[in-house]
Amino acid sequence: MELKRKMQDSTVEDLVSENYVFASVLHYFGISFYQYSTDSLSKVCKKHKVHPSQLINQLEDWASQKEPTPEDLFMNPIEVLVAYLKQKHYYFVRQELPFLSNLIEGIKPEGKYSALMADLRIMFPMFVEDFIHHIHEEESRLFKRIEMLQDVENQLYSLSDALTILEKDPIIGLADEHEIHDDEMEGIRRLTSDYELSKDAPLTMRVLYHELQKFEKELSIHAQIEDDLLFPKAVQLEKEAVRLIRKKITN
Repeated sequence: MELKRKMQDSTVEDLVSENYVFASVLHYFGISFYQYSTDSLSKVCKKHKVHPSQLINQLEDWASQKEPTPEDLFMNPIEVLVAYLKQKHYYFVRQELPFLSNLIEGIKPEGKYSALMADLRIMFPMFVEDFIHHIHEEESRLFKRIEMLQDVENQLYSLSDALTILEKDPIIGLADEHEIHDDEMEGIRRLTSDYELSKDAPLTMRVLYHELQKFEKELSIHAQIEDDLLFPKAVQLEKEAVRLIRKKITN
């Protein structure tokens, strides 16, 4: 209780400096931390009609969340894996990208970072557009293909129709295309010189670079799960389905 009271009396800048995650928690409640750096948390919450304990509880909830390991995911059937990846897509589009966009559009650092931010304001929207297009492609082609595999497995198609469907655009081809998108943030990494910051960099830039690195790490893990778990499972399912259908046709 004493800790929560202390947090309410602390300035937003101090809270974010101690834990960068607090910036994204504030954004979740519609508050841009960089607009209220010298205000106390209780003052900001009062202005936005949010109870401070809600923010603090949300921070604790986020801190306690744990992602499943690749081993956990491997043990589940492919439909569970697809559901998990869809959930991550939703999180990226609804939470991560809006927060990053808010930071890039809203913070106005002076001096040597101003030119870099001007470039980032041009580059990042293009990245977001390409990334969302990639997600839509993945869900409309790969995930739909996996759903179709399950329909074939459940005998919802005739044998001849099922074989025609499975032999057209095999999943292995989608896997080759997917590898092209595995390093989508390369341009941003080059622009920021691998997220290099000077020791006197303002808090806004430290938070932004931290969030960009965090997002890139999440994308890397996401791509690894798809490359190492989803595609091998899907390719194997497809091969087995084709083998069984051909066997039934020839018998």
